[in-house]
Amino acid sequence: MANILVVDDELGIRDLLSEILNDEGHSVDVAENATQARLARNESGYDLVLLDIWMPDTDGVSLLKEWSMTGLLTMPVIMMSGHATIDTAVEATRIGAFSFLEKPITMQKLLKAVEQGLQRNAPAPAAAPPAAAAPGKLAPSFTPTGYSAPVVASVANAASADAAPNAHQGFDLDRPLREARDGFEKAYFEFHLAREGGSMTRVAEKTGLERTHLYRKLRQLGVDLTRNKKH
Repeated sequence: MANILVVDDELGIRDLLSEILNDEGHSVDVAENATQARLARNESGYDLVLLDIWMPDTDGVSLLKEWSMTGLLTMPVIMMSGHATIDTAVEATRIGAFSFLEKPITMQKLLKAVEQGLQRNAPAPAAAPPAAAAPGKLAPSFTPTGYSAPVVASVANAASADAAPNAHQGFDLDRPLREARDGFEKAYFEFHLAREGGSMTRVAEKTGLERTHLYRKLRQLGVDLTRNKKH
């Protein structure tokens, strides 16, 4: 989990970016102008900052330059703008910006830029122990007791499998179709939520559902959205 500051004068963009990043397990603070961004940066050390270029009080490039000159540019800064020129992007990069995102920002580009920015400051990983044998994979099957999703964990690694989301589940078919279907769907979404650490963004991508539809579906099925949330 990273501490991220989102600086943008548009409420809708602040809310959208913070929601996506919160779903990824990050801690997010927001600021609507350079004044609030200065205060936030002085009070906290951030792992990454998303900084809008055009703001009403001080533009993002000027704020970036200010941080650079005062020794506060200790974190990757990703600049954002819907109508910045190439010269502006080059200037921001020269001052010390890590990268530039053009609005409207797609979720895929946002997550990729954030991941790359955080990796820049990540410590080098320790030497890994010898890799274990790849987990066994079984095809989906239909049994007299119900549908079984593919088994991801190997039998030889049963202890680890117990701690991971259980992909192998059975369902009672001796009940009305609606109840059986709801039971399967609830288990299906709970499995993916557990595997993705509660990230609605990744579950939406995995299941092919639009986020609003996914939220509505989970509430309808009574799925606990806080159960697998990253802390």
